[in-house]
Amino acid sequence: MNKKKEEHLKAILESGVIAVVRVRDAAAAINIAKAVEKGGIKVIEITMTVPNALRVIKEVAEELGDQVIIGAGTVLDGKTAKATISAGAEFVVGPTLNLELIEVCKRYNKIAIPGAFTPTEIFSAWQKGADIVKVFPATVAGPKYFKDLRGPLPQIRLLPTGGVNLQNAEDFIKAGAVAIAVGGALVDKKAIAEERYELITQIAKKFIEVIKKARGEENV
Repeated sequence: MNKKKEEHLKAILESGVIAVVRVRDAAAAINIAKAVEKGGIKVIEITMTVPNALRVIKEVAEELGDQVIIGAGTVLDGKTAKATISAGAEFVVGPTLNLELIEVCKRYNKIAIPGAFTPTEIFSAWQKGADIVKVFPATVAGPKYFKDLRGPLPQIRLLPTGGVNLQNAEDFIKAGAVAIAVGGALVDKKAIAEERYELITQIAKKFIEVIKKARGEENV
């Protein structure tokens, strides 16, 4: 692992929250990134379901690359993974276990976060070189599932996504998740539509507070 990748992985783990952004243009994505960064979240995932996602990733990375860590989400194959890395993504997230995604990330020294659900998929992803394994959809099994997984697989960094919110985030962290990935519960659509980005900053602060509480770091 090269130094830059190591620093980015450390930052993701320390932050404890990945903001998942699904918006229609780079301007909105930049405003959201600034808003969540102001609230303490330094890690932004732009999903490939966003129109012109590669351009959005490129523009956000160029505008805010020194302030936040930009990654790509909903990446389904190695070819797309390479394209997102070329656009400026420092980490690549997939909804499913795609080995090419992991291989491409390893080749270019970027953080690989493939998706998995069963213990076999999760272990396979880790064995092939995943830096973090995204457990999706996390709320189907709930925090107890993470606690159960940590028993036989304590070495694997697990990231819940899909339905994570302020009400269950603490439980996921206490159950063994190294961080959480949050979309709609953080990036409020109404706030974006009304361009009230300060509301997103407030929600970001609440998520950071929840993570610190779950880790016993309130007074740190």
